[in-house]
This record gives sequence, C-alpha cells and structure tokens, in this order.
Amino acid sequence: MSLYKNLFKQTAIYGLAMVLPRMLSFFLVRLYTNPDVMPNPAEYGDLTIVMSYMVFLNVLLSYGFETAFFRFYNSESDKKKVITTSTISIFWTSIIFLFVAMIFRKSIAHFANVDVQYITFSIWILVLDSIVVIPFSKLRANQRPIRYATIKIGNVLVNLALNFFFLLYLPKIAPSNPNGFFATIYRENFQVGYVFIANIIASLLTFIVLSPHYLKINWRIDKLLWKKMMNYGLPILFAGIAFAINEHFDKILLSDLLPATIAKSEVGTYAACYKLGLFMVLFRTAYTMGIEPFFFSHASNENAPQTYATITKYFVIFGSFISLSVIVFADLLKIILIPNPSYWSAMKVVPLIVFANFFLGIYTNLSVWYKLIDKTKIGAYISLVGAVVTLLFNFLLIPLISYMGSAIATIAAYGCMMLISYSLGKKEYPIPYDMKRIFGYLTLSILFSAISFYIPTIRENYYVKVLLLAIFLYFIYYSEKETLLRIIKRKAK
Repeated sequence: MSLYKNLFKQTAIYGLAMVLPRMLSFFLVRLYTNPDVMPNPAEYGDLTIVMSYMVFLNVLLSYGFETAFFRFYNSESDKKKVITTSTISIFWTSIIFLFVAMIFRKSIAHFANVDVQYITFSIWILVLDSIVVIPFSKLRANQRPIRYATIKIGNVLVNLALNFFFLLYLPKIAPSNPNGFFATIYRENFQVGYVFIANIIASLLTFIVLSPHYLKINWRIDKLLWKKMMNYGLPILFAGIAFAINEHFDKILLSDLLPATIAKSEVGTYAACYKLGLFMVLFRTAYTMGIEPFFFSHASNENAPQTYATITKYFVIFGSFISLSVIVFADLLKIILIPNPSYWSAMKVVPLIVFANFFLGIYTNLSVWYKLIDKTKIGAYISLVGAVVTLLFNFLLIPLISYMGSAIATIAAYGCMMLISYSLGKKEYPIPYDMKRIFGYLTLSILFSAISFYIPTIRENYYVKVLLLAIFLYFIYYSEKETLLRIIKRKAK
C-alpha cells in the first residue's frame, strides 16, 4: 500500500504543478471571452488558430526526448551522460530552429495569414519552452516535485498577471497619461499580440530560473547513446504529432473548411466551450506526470502487471466520477468560465470532449506495455490510426455539422486508440485488468452523463442530476467496499 501512497503523493504534487496553473488559466479563458476584451468570438478564434499551430511545433522541437530521457535515465548506469546528451541535443536543435524560423518568418506569416509579429513572438516562445524540457524532466526523474511545481506555477502566475495588465489595465491607464511610459507600450487592437508578449516574458523567466542546469553539464554528447535515444524517441515524435492532430487540428480545419464569413467565429465558440473539458484534462495530465516515471521505475518488480492493473482501475473510478460531475454542473461552470453568452452555442460538445479526454487518459494507462518492452513504434502506429480517424471525421462532418463534427471526431479517435491498445497489449504484455468493474464504471458514467445533459427536462433539474451523481458514488462504494474496509482497518491499527 505504501507504493500506492507514494504514487498518490507524487501525482498530487505534480497535479498541483499542472492543475493549479490550468485552474489559473481558467481566468485567462474568462478574460479572453470577456466582452470588453474580445467581444467577438472571431478574435478568440484568431488566437486559437495561432496557438494550435504552435502545439505542432512544440512536439517537433522535443522529438520524443522527454519520454526517452525517462527510459534511459532509469536503464543507464551513467545518468549524467543521459542528462548531458539529451540536453545538448535539444539545445542545438532549438537554436537551429530559431535561426531558420526567423529567416523565413515572413513566409510563415503569409502562409498562416497572420501578422508577422505574432510569428516572431511564437518562435521565441517555442524555443524558450523547448530548452527547458530536459531541466524539467530531470526534476521529475530526481523526484523533486516541489521545485517542479513551484517553477511551473510561477510561470503561470507571471503569465496571468501580465495578461490582466496588458488586456485590462493598460488600455485604461495609457490614455490617461499620453506622455507617460505606459502610453509608449500601448497599442490599440493589439490584444492577440499582448497575449504572446505575456507568454514570452513568462517563458524567459522560467528559462532564467532553470539556466543553472546548463552550467552543470560538460557539453560532450555521447553519440552512441544519442542514436539509441533518437531511435526510441522518434516513434514518440510521430505519436506526438498524431496527438496534436487529434487535439488541435480540428480548430485549423474548422477555419479552412467552413465559409470564411463564419469560420473564425465558429472556431472561437468551439474553443471556448472546449475548455470546459479542461477539468478532465487536468486530472489526466496530473496523473500522467506522476505515472510515467512510476511505470519505468517499477517495471522490474515481479508484481508490476498487477500493480498496473490496480492503478488503471482506480484511474477509471476517479475519472468516471470527475467526468460525470463536470457534465452535471456544466451549465453552472459556463457562467463562471465563459461570461459572454455569444460563446454558449457550442455547449453541446462538452460531454463529448470530456469523455474524449477521459478515453485518452485510459489509453495512457493501457499504453504502458509498448513503452516497457521498447516497442514505441506501436504507439506511433496507434496514434497514426487516431489521427486518420480525426482527419476523416473532420473532413466528412465539419461541412455538415460544423464543430459538432470536430467533437465527434475527437471522441472517436481516442476511443479507437484506447480499444486498439487494449487489444494489442493483451498479447504482448498481459496485464490482469479488472475489466468487469472498469467497464461498469465507464458505462454507468456515460449513461448518467447523457441523461443529465441531453434530456432537456433533466438538464434543468439539479435535484435529479445530483441524485444521479449520488447513485454513481454509491455504486462505487458498493463495488469497492471490501478494499475500502481493508484500508480503514489498516489505518485503525
């Protein structure tokens, strides 16, 4: 049981590092959808499209080395060599990207149909974020979650404060003193630009805090180790690109496949309501941050398969409850998170997005087998299938049902990936999952979510919805009471 307590403790701290910043980012969503900041959903759509492109480049700049780092850090005897090799590799590829991208930034801006200044800002953000990938990974590998969480939270606090300053306060104080300093940095209708400037300052400060990492390495790369890490990491790169397609390419396709008169507005409303699925993303991300090092460090244990099976079951229990809770209270959350009713037309996508992210979390659990047996290419193939499903459904459905097609594509893609990984894993690395209970929790949460959200009379009746939530909790208790009683008795002793 101490094993699970340690996992829970680390997951909780890493969760704080990811959840609190994401919770604070809720304020950013509320800020961006504020009628006084971006009254037209098309403006938020512009920002969303640029950020979607950045996600793909983030994946390319890390090229699977984050996961490769954990794999070889735990398997190689010379850990300093792993740190040095991975750091040098990502540093120089980031510098090369910086020079090439800056040379062609005007062409990139023309292709993406955005202001060249936004491209310049994006390039710097991407580079600053990529060169701290290994320093952050080192903190996780060395089990220093407190420092990791402090830096991550600090980054978001700075970003949040600057966003509020640039978007809310600067427009008010600059005109009051036309000859003052604030008037010199203020530009009208530059909201998107200020968002990027806030990001760049926060990323720069994060790099400065982590820069001592670069002073401690000897700057000598181990070519043989680098080749092994590349061979391990490249399939993860392709999987990452596929994930980026699944999570973000729908916004780009919406802007391309819908009529120009409504495209950006549809992207803005969809992206805003998509954020309500962030609660499941928070849980999934926090869990992943704690579980990936755990999987590798316990792979040699004799009872590892049973441990993985138990962890997966409890992930499904918590995930099912969180999914149902978010959907039950979605109409209350939208008032808090999205103050402009102009964005609410896309609320119907929320249950699909919540469960799509839940399926992705289950897939993360199920994918442990191919990482442990060094067959990461299989993960790339599975992700490729997901990307194909995403693209196919988006191309077919967006012209017919707009962003609802994108939501259906997302849940279909992650559902396929989850099922494929489970089927292949049974043959390659058998894990004794408690499928009866896992399927029961998942099915009941989906059923209750559909009832509470898509039946109009029940959607407006919180007595019934809370009752459904209570019934689900009792079902969990009834199914798991033997385990719960054992834990209680152990604590009593």
